[in-house]
Amino acid sequence: MTHRIAILGASGYTGAELVRLIAQHPNMEIAALSGERKAGMTMAEVFPHLRHMDLPPLCRIEDMDFTGIDLCFCALPHKTSQEVIRDLPANLKIVDLSADFRLRDPAAYKQWYGSDHAAPEIQDEAVYGLTEFYRDDIAAARLVAGTGCNAATGQYALRPLISAGVIDLDEIVLDLKCAVSGAGRSLKENLLHAELSEGYNAYSFGGTHRHLGEFDQEFSKLAGRPVRVQFTPHLIPANRGILATVYVRGDARQVHDTLCSAYESEPFLRMLPFGEAPSTHHVRGSNFCHLGVAADRIEGRAIVFAALDNLTKGSSGQALQNANLMLGEQETLGLMMAPLFP
Repeated sequence: MTHRIAILGASGYTGAELVRLIAQHPNMEIAALSGERKAGMTMAEVFPHLRHMDLPPLCRIEDMDFTGIDLCFCALPHKTSQEVIRDLPANLKIVDLSADFRLRDPAAYKQWYGSDHAAPEIQDEAVYGLTEFYRDDIAAARLVAGTGCNAATGQYALRPLISAGVIDLDEIVLDLKCAVSGAGRSLKENLLHAELSEGYNAYSFGGTHRHLGEFDQEFSKLAGRPVRVQFTPHLIPANRGILATVYVRGDARQVHDTLCSAYESEPFLRMLPFGEAPSTHHVRGSNFCHLGVAADRIEGRAIVFAALDNLTKGSSGQALQNANLMLGEQETLGLMMAPLFP
């Protein structure tokens, strides 16, 4: 069976990544693409690297015909997505890549995003889209909320450790480096080559980054009590990739064994031998996340590493993984490509 797919926001980085991935999916056909500012243009004009594909032209969302569409990916900006999804056909399966349905509590959404949610009536049906931990719920869902790329990376490093109780929940420090594509495709002065290259900087530090809302929600739910991590993201002059370095209090060998046990059957989560650290180079362009654990020189402390591609496993690849479950397909279909190297 071939599933007909629509992508809203196909002119952005995550939209283009979805097109690249779905093009090699044997059971999906891209039937409609939207791009508000690029409406009327072809994908070849917007993204020349996709010119070999036979794709529908970009249109406005209001001009899109959803008849016969099985699933819709929404790769739209935050706050826009909720208003669009609210008006989509009620029988349409949706994977949202924005932040609009990630936080279950409307008050938490307002706290982190600064405005009331525009579609609280459908927030309750949204399933948090961290595939490896919500498979059954995702398979039965109509609306899945993809995680933040930073939030996914940190959670892969920490969720099994919190669940197993092998680390001190009050001493978690998460240091994260993210490539520039994580900031989107819009023109911004601080993302100009002359502003960004040959250096890197911390941003949204001191507890202001919005992905902290996801960490608070998910870690506290796992622990059964409030968990607040220290989190500082950094912007690095690279196109793709996230590397999380997490400092925890716990036995390093036990931490490594816990993660190995949790992920031994996961197709996309790969544990490195004890004492090795991953590189973003080794996951680039793939749906894999590489994890490592090392002992700190201070006894009783461990360092956990996680590396993934923010556009693939951190966003569009994860979205396709979720869509496979929602459509009854094999979870790995269209996603087992090897990383690009060098």
